[in-house]
Formats: sequence, C-alpha cells, structure tokens
Amino acid sequence: MARRKLLLLLKPVDVYQLTQSNSVSHFPNHRVFSYLVDRLKVHKEAINFCQKILQKKPVDWKPIFRNNLSQPIHNVDLAVTVGGDGTLLQASHFMDDSIPVLGVNSDPTQAEEVEEFSNMFDATRSTGYLCAATVKNFEQVLDSFLEGQTVPSKLSRISVSVNSKVLSTYALNDILIAHPCPATVSRFSFKIKRDDQTCSPLVHCRSSGLRVSTAAGSTAAMLSAGGFPMPILSRDLQYMVREPVVPGPAISSLMHGLIKSDQSMDAAWFSKEGLIYVDGSHVSYTIKYGDTIEISSKAPVLQVVLPPHLSSSNSM
Repeated sequence: MARRKLLLLLKPVDVYQLTQSNSVSHFPNHRVFSYLVDRLKVHKEAINFCQKILQKKPVDWKPIFRNNLSQPIHNVDLAVTVGGDGTLLQASHFMDDSIPVLGVNSDPTQAEEVEEFSNMFDATRSTGYLCAATVKNFEQVLDSFLEGQTVPSKLSRISVSVNSKVLSTYALNDILIAHPCPATVSRFSFKIKRDDQTCSPLVHCRSSGLRVSTAAGSTAAMLSAGGFPMPILSRDLQYMVREPVVPGPAISSLMHGLIKSDQSMDAAWFSKEGLIYVDGSHVSYTIKYGDTIEISSKAPVLQVVLPPHLSSSNSM
C-alpha cells in the first residue's frame, strides 16, 4: 500500500511578534504580556506534538507556515492545519475539491481564563468551529481518517464573478462587498435569478454593504448581524444588506434572504470605489462604479473533516 502524503500547514509561531526588542515595554500590563507569551508557547507545543504524531505514522509529510503558502495545494492526500479557523480558511483558498482538510485547534478557549482576565481583556480565542481536532484527540482523528473510518464532508463555497470574470479565490465562510471606508455609504442594486429568469425584483440599496455567507459561515458574522444558522451541508447561500438606509416597506423583506443552490445573485456597484472581502480582511478585490457582480454557490466544494458534533448532526 502506497504511503499517504500530507501537508502540515501551520499558523506562524511569531504571530504576536514577541521578540526581545519589543517585549515588556510595549505591554503596560505585565499580565497581558505573560498571557500572550503563554499563548505562543501553547501553539508551539501543539505544532511539536502534531509533528511527533506524524513521525510515527506511515505517511510522508512536510510542514509549511501559512504565510509562506503561495501556490495551490496539490499532490497530497490530506492537508492538516494547525492553528484555528483562520488557518483552515487560508488553506481553503489554495485547495480544490479533490483534497480533504483536517483542522487542529492549537489553543482552544479556556473558560477559566476568560473569567480570570474578564476585567482586563477578552481572552476568547479562535472558535475552532470547523476544526475536528485538538492535541487531545489529534492522533485518534488522524487514524480514523487514514483507516477510512472518517469520511470528509463536502462544504459549499461562494463563487464570485466581476464583469463575467471569476475571482480566483472561493469563499468558505463569507464575502463582504462594501466601500473601503466604513463611514461611506455603499450604493448598489441586486436581483436573484435562476438561469436567465429573474426570481426577485431589482432592489436598489444605500447601506453599509452586502454580506453573503455559506452554510458553514452562517454561524459567524452573519449570525452576529441577525442572520440564522443553516445546516452545514446546505448548498444555499444567505445574504444580508448591512444597515440599509430606510428601505421602503415593499423591499424591506428583501434585505435578508437566501440564494438557493440553483440560483445566483446579480449585483451592480454604484459607488466610486468598492472592495470584495473574501473570508475576512486578508483577501480582497477592488471594484469600481458600474461593475457587475455575480454571486453563487457554483464553486468547487471543500472536503472538510468535521468535528463530531457537526458531522453527527448531518447524519440525523
């Protein structure tokens, strides 16, 4: 039997840039500094732990830090991300539908720490919503995948076209279309269509922008903004106009809704400037007045090894 090939994608260990040159003097509160040092230590220990586990397995693997990833991931049987949801999201931008990904949350939130530091700062860390493993169960989850007992789930992603040209990055969580300045009104129009048939009226908006999420992303910013969680394997997309300026009663119900799996949203941008943010702030594309934007779930799916509570809910 051929040895499996794995890519180990790592969140940088210098994420807080805690070097000798900018140590305690840059942190007026010593407890905050100590907390950040502890986080860095825990993350490093998680990386070392995962590497030791892989050394024991019949797999060929290589590590790479996520900020050094610039080419599509290929010629591997599995990508393992060590960090949080952000690291998994970044990996997804370099993956097609042929390679599964397994997320390891290197430093899960600890309730007692959140309580301890509640009077100073928020000690909540990455949710790790899509991460199936921590250091506590990484070997078990990995073995289950390698032995074929765990089957990855296929999660929808968002495809975006600007002026009929498909953007190179598919969104696993969500996209946000807005003016670069958050204090500036975003002007755009949109309609929902199926094939070439219009399914909704043309809606004209003045607002803070437009957010569209996948099912996987519906529990993130979309939920915080008043949206609803979706079954994680749904192929539908959820959209919401952000802070619309006095929508009339005839269109107020159209400020938030679904783009079904066989539908798409056609939008036209009427502000001088604009940005399409993909899965947060790190990936963005510029748009300008008059640009047309098509949004759909017709992107390649992403195979993700889901945590038990998500994978079990899909089998019910």
